[in-house]
Amino acid sequence: MSLKTIIFSILLLSSIIIFIINIRRIISYLTIARKEKRWDGVGKKLIKTFKIAFFQSKIFRDKIAGPLHAIIFWGFLVFLFSASEAVIQGYDQNFSWSILGPIYTAITFSTDIFSILLILSIIIAFLRRFVFKVKRLQSDKHEKIDASIVLIMIFIIVSSLLLENSAGLLIYEKNQWCYKPISEALSHLINFNNPHFYYELFWWLHIGFILLFANYLPFSKHFHVYTSIPNVFFSDEKKAKTLEIINFEDENVEKFGIVDIQDFTWKTLFDGYTCTHCGRCTSVCPANYTGKELDPRQLIISIRKRTNDFAPIILRQIKDKNYELSDKEKSILEKKFIGEYESIDALWQCTTCGACMQECPVMIEHVPAIVGMRRSLVMMESNFPSLLQSAFTNMENNFAPWAFSQLERADWAKDRNVRLASDCTSFEYLFWVGCAGSYDERAKKISIAFSELLNIAGINYAILGTEEYCNGDLARRTGNEYLADMLIKMNIETLKKYKVTKILTICPHCYNTLKNDYPSYGVEFEVIHHTEFLNNLIKQGKLKITDKMTKKLNTVYHDSCYLGRYNNIYNEPRQILQSIPKINLFEIKRNKDKGFCCGAGGGQMFMEESKGKRVNLERTAELIKISPDLVALNCPFCMTMISDGLKAMDSEFVQVKDIAEILLESVVT
Repeated sequence: MSLKTIIFSILLLSSIIIFIINIRRIISYLTIARKEKRWDGVGKKLIKTFKIAFFQSKIFRDKIAGPLHAIIFWGFLVFLFSASEAVIQGYDQNFSWSILGPIYTAITFSTDIFSILLILSIIIAFLRRFVFKVKRLQSDKHEKIDASIVLIMIFIIVSSLLLENSAGLLIYEKNQWCYKPISEALSHLINFNNPHFYYELFWWLHIGFILLFANYLPFSKHFHVYTSIPNVFFSDEKKAKTLEIINFEDENVEKFGIVDIQDFTWKTLFDGYTCTHCGRCTSVCPANYTGKELDPRQLIISIRKRTNDFAPIILRQIKDKNYELSDKEKSILEKKFIGEYESIDALWQCTTCGACMQECPVMIEHVPAIVGMRRSLVMMESNFPSLLQSAFTNMENNFAPWAFSQLERADWAKDRNVRLASDCTSFEYLFWVGCAGSYDERAKKISIAFSELLNIAGINYAILGTEEYCNGDLARRTGNEYLADMLIKMNIETLKKYKVTKILTICPHCYNTLKNDYPSYGVEFEVIHHTEFLNNLIKQGKLKITDKMTKKLNTVYHDSCYLGRYNNIYNEPRQILQSIPKINLFEIKRNKDKGFCCGAGGGQMFMEESKGKRVNLERTAELIKISPDLVALNCPFCMTMISDGLKAMDSEFVQVKDIAEILLESVVT
């Protein structure tokens, strides 16, 4: 065995041992968190993983950074062959993967091409971060150093491979399957006066930095090189769009919600180690965008930091029951995650719009983590914005967030040919009106318009009237799970009583809760948003559109978060608008799955925004930028926020209507 082989073996073995130690350390940290099953639906998870991780589908949502990152990712995959070849050459210098025949031709050619593309991508990435100073890439000094180290390492790994290949072509007889046009060109351009020396130099440089890079990553934000693919696999879009229920009858439960790091699930801690710090989540967060404290990226970074601080101490205590804590360790354990690592004010600024999760390229689940912490603040500490108290009290007493009597819930329907379920022998659809549609003066007009359209189409439907209670969305998203649990169970009892199977609703919040939250309680319904239903009625010819509107209206449509981003309903509302002759539909930049929140979700409609610009003003300004005649909506909460925005901006001359109201003006009655 040569001296080279001995030295290389020592380096390789040491590197593997250090790598295993660090990976085991991080995995052990995850064990302090709550267990959670994430293995269900393996087939679908594999398809999703290939789409998002390997084909980089979410990365390409950013037109500049997307291609750069994709090149780096795909380049790394191609480089696995050259890296394995370099390792084996530590024991057999003449080894190559040429035994693969024409496949080796594709590998060597791809490696050469990706080497140049990678070098260019690294240079551009460096310029974006340090010269052009792209806002979402700016961070503290430590992170800048980390980013610099990683970029430099990748540059050395790639360039040393190119130079190693170039020198090697001057030494070894060219293999018939080897095709390295760029390396060959460099071998003629660069004066390798001693190719054997340079080949060895660049081989050691290449393999040395590969081993160094592999062991640096567990301490870097670039640890996602290892964790992103499994994190995408274990992600669950359905779980991200709903919330886990709490068994309040379990006497062993000592606390509710997330108090500290061990109350998260292992997947949330894994999210912390997977975060790329790319800032995509923060750049689209409506709270952060309007100058507030909430920073989704920083939240996930804080989870990793707290895990690194907290987990080693807990694991030492588990291993040794008599372990004596140092003063520093006591200080760490005494710290509170909520309040010291993550701002309480920031948690209450979230609109739960889901934009952060939509943009995250590695499928991190921010919103459930935020709501989990809200739960502990509400149910364990009674620490929540004072304005929410009236909403909670009203939901407890009146079963709605406003101080209206439950007896008034069906007043809007009087003398309007709207039947109560209690008066019907049977009905096909239940029209779930919702609190806004029942009590809010503006939203009641939407309920009336939709019911009239149902009557025109001859639909057999009914409403619950005074038997309908708040669906629980507001209580759930503001952390009052106990109240939500009560409301949901009361509603389920009523729905079972009438053997309801199909539900229509004008409210995306009701829609999402009934469709995605209620199944956790053992019931499932066919839940249909009114824009979906109306679009089908038009296609079936049950609603006939005429050209009776007096003038053409330039119209913009606002995508509500809970209908669009949460439930992927984008086309149906637009198809309705496009079917109306006098409607000229225009799209704004932030639309569909890149839409911007109105500012009402997550309980914000019942709280005050004390910092920064109001979210609804930001969205309203964008909607009226093209000077529309009409803003079309699909949500009662959006109606309130956009109407208030227009009033605040002295733009009330712009009409704001729900799609049902617009359609009613155009159908044959």
